[in-house]
Amino acid sequence: MARNLTNRILVILLVLALALWIDLSNKLTLTNPFNDTTLFERSVAPRLGLDLQGGLQVLLEADLPAEKQVTREEMETARNIVENRTNALGVSENVLQIAGDRRIVGEFPGTADADAILGIIQQTGLLEFVDTGDFRPEEGDIIQTDFGATETTSTTSGAAEQTVYHTIMTGKELVNIGVSPNQFGSQYAIDFTLTPEGTKIFADHTAANVNKILAITLDKRVISAPNISNPIPDGSGQITGSFTPDSANALAVQLRYGSLPIPLKVVETRIIGPTLGEDSLRRSLVAGLVGITIVILFMGIYYRLPGITADISILLYAAILFAIFKLLGVTLTLPGIAGIMLSTGSALDANILVFERLKEELRNGRTLVQAFDQAWLRAWPSIRDSNIAALITSAILFWFGNTFGATIVKGFSLTLAIGVIVSLFSSLYITRTLLALALDTFKPKNLERWFGI
Repeated sequence: MARNLTNRILVILLVLALALWIDLSNKLTLTNPFNDTTLFERSVAPRLGLDLQGGLQVLLEADLPAEKQVTREEMETARNIVENRTNALGVSENVLQIAGDRRIVGEFPGTADADAILGIIQQTGLLEFVDTGDFRPEEGDIIQTDFGATETTSTTSGAAEQTVYHTIMTGKELVNIGVSPNQFGSQYAIDFTLTPEGTKIFADHTAANVNKILAITLDKRVISAPNISNPIPDGSGQITGSFTPDSANALAVQLRYGSLPIPLKVVETRIIGPTLGEDSLRRSLVAGLVGITIVILFMGIYYRLPGITADISILLYAAILFAIFKLLGVTLTLPGIAGIMLSTGSALDANILVFERLKEELRNGRTLVQAFDQAWLRAWPSIRDSNIAALITSAILFWFGNTFGATIVKGFSLTLAIGVIVSLFSSLYITRTLLALALDTFKPKNLERWFGI
């Protein structure tokens, strides 16, 4: 029988209490009872994937000639930058994965403004501080600089056509970026500070070019062209222009999260409506409820007392698993739900192996205590091997999904692996403890009635 039964029950009650606290909350908050200060706060709202709540799916590709090699490092950097940019726009549940050598798959659940996402993804975000001498270009003009290669050689006004200007430094020298309104709140500007190297470059240039023009361009397009009225030695400055609050924040996001190392183009977009997502979620919940009801009835009718303890264990397993998903921020998708169902089958499979072994030991004349101990001891190798195989399969599927950008496969493998681990705790610890408690409480004598042998 299970040793230290009281301690086991206390552990189960503690785990269950924590799980229910997380399951029934969207935000966890711990406060100091003596001064009401917040000690811990974290959002645990459930995260639903693209197929459950709708949103935007985008396939991006490096916008370079086929013969030009794109390194894995460049793709990873581009992925990180796009993820940071979209996170800054409030799309906090996005998923971006590299697919193959030149493509990135992006999923943005619950996205309402698809145009804003696509716009900020495709912008290269190359900021340049350009010395244009005495010439002041207009906002919106496209000018050619000596930094990098470009085929654009004319402006919207034609004033700077065929003229190449000198770039004194780029946005990589920026450290901090912020947006601030003027005192009347009618205009907005982008405040910035520079690295030590950028500070020196900026100080030397502004000191040597007082009353000259320093144009600031983004992807070769002029966004501001201020006059250098005096030297700026402290490495801080401000980009002014005709910015609205939205355009100023969008520009700040681009500058804050750097320039894309390679240009990206949108190959394919797919918008999934929220109605389809809600219907998928509703059907999944109904299917899950029907399935668990059938399983509970089967276990209780066929295995009697052990089956009832297994039913309780499965319900606790579901509560604990959902709490872990919320705590870890796992995004639930339809394939992920399939992984949960499959891992639930693993938990039941372990219980069935134990219960069948228990019935066999009782038929062979073992006492109830002996049969109980032998059932778990002899069923363990099969349980261990089957769950290790499931975890190995999950690892292989996760690697495949992560390498080739198959988010469906990745989500399935992740939820399956977590479910298998929790199912082991459920079947080997919770079920064993509950069955030992039941046997100790009821002390059954009619084994055929209580165990169905």
